[in-house]
Amino acid sequence: MAVADADAIWTVEYRNNAKDKWMASTSIRYNKVAVKGIEAHRVYHALMTNLAAGAKFQYRLLKNGKEVFASEAQAVKTKEQPYRFVVMGDIGAETIDQKKLAERAYLAKPDFVAVPGDIVYESGLISEYNKKFWPVYNADKADSTGAPIMRSIPFIAAVGNHDADSRDMDKTPDALAYYLFFDQPLNGPKSAEGGAITPMLKGSDVNKKNFMDAAGETYPVMSNYSFNYGNAHWTVIDADTYVDWTDSTLKAWVVNDLAASKDVVWHFVMFHHPGFNSSIDHYEQQQMRLLSPIFEKYKVDVVFNGHVHNYQRTYPMTFTPEKKGTLMVGGKDGKTVRGRVVPGLWKLDKQFDGKTVTKANGIIYIITGAGGQDLYNPEQEKDTDSWQKFTSNFISTVHSLTVADVNGKKLTIRQLDTNGKEVDSFTVTK
Repeated sequence: MAVADADAIWTVEYRNNAKDKWMASTSIRYNKVAVKGIEAHRVYHALMTNLAAGAKFQYRLLKNGKEVFASEAQAVKTKEQPYRFVVMGDIGAETIDQKKLAERAYLAKPDFVAVPGDIVYESGLISEYNKKFWPVYNADKADSTGAPIMRSIPFIAAVGNHDADSRDMDKTPDALAYYLFFDQPLNGPKSAEGGAITPMLKGSDVNKKNFMDAAGETYPVMSNYSFNYGNAHWTVIDADTYVDWTDSTLKAWVVNDLAASKDVVWHFVMFHHPGFNSSIDHYEQQQMRLLSPIFEKYKVDVVFNGHVHNYQRTYPMTFTPEKKGTLMVGGKDGKTVRGRVVPGLWKLDKQFDGKTVTKANGIIYIITGAGGQDLYNPEQEKDTDSWQKFTSNFISTVHSLTVADVNGKKLTIRQLDTNGKEVDSFTVTK
């Protein structure tokens, strides 16, 4: 939660049901956010333990002993319990469709929401979160303007280009707000600025220090992380063009992360820039194809992407890259990395139909970037000749989100538009 930068005694209390006594969180911390152009405020984090797995619980916030907010939330599921999650990318555009999909996500009653990048537009600013994100996903009621979804379930996110490309702290001192507001695992690879993971911040020493003080330990390590939920392992990756995924240290982190997750049924990976894309837009940004052999070796099931503002699904597939591909540079200085073209050989499992044949031989790559921003390439939806051979489904005329249900060794995925109409569905079993 974010509150004004003023001394007060903030308390978080919670209970498993109305008959229980309130328990107080014993772990509350805050970061002070004081950057140019934004009213100073504090972002608080509280830990709630001993919750009944998978059950609803109640919580409330007290300021100086007085209740100022209360809600119900959903506790994390165990690996034996079925669960549901929603995936929707490229969301915070302050559009009618973004708001309708927020309500649609709420009505789906997921256990968590995953955002594969471009959380807010255009520059990942605090001011943009205040206008385009919190009012939509933490609204007081569910309707066509938003829904009270964030107050009841967790959101996880991958960083996208609109979240992380703005790094001049003089031009946009409230940029990189992802690192200020999200509270995600800090188990990613360590890297200094200017290395393979993170470009240098720009701007005055004062403005850079203000951001670093506000971000604390999240920057830049929270760009890549992993976690388990239920019977699945998630690996979340920064796929922006400034990251060098030919770097052996970065690849080693992915290998070690996936190799260590042996006691799960499902492996999901999420990042922003898709490696396998049939849209004309962003087709050349294929740098994440370099990780496909690693994903295949460690039996990744589904990769979720955004960046391309439509819905696409591949056949289950394997891919062998041709060396490291060709790095593309451009920009005014002729040095800005624009992506990497990575040719190679793929094999497609066209026996899989997700209905009668549900065992997949390969990875299914899903682009679910139709979460609110303007749609890409509606003219391609019926022009199947314009699709790459690995593409099975291509929906680019409606905004949509992904609803995934996991029940033991069965995974069912549905793509729903703003009205709840199913535009695609399939099942994977093991």
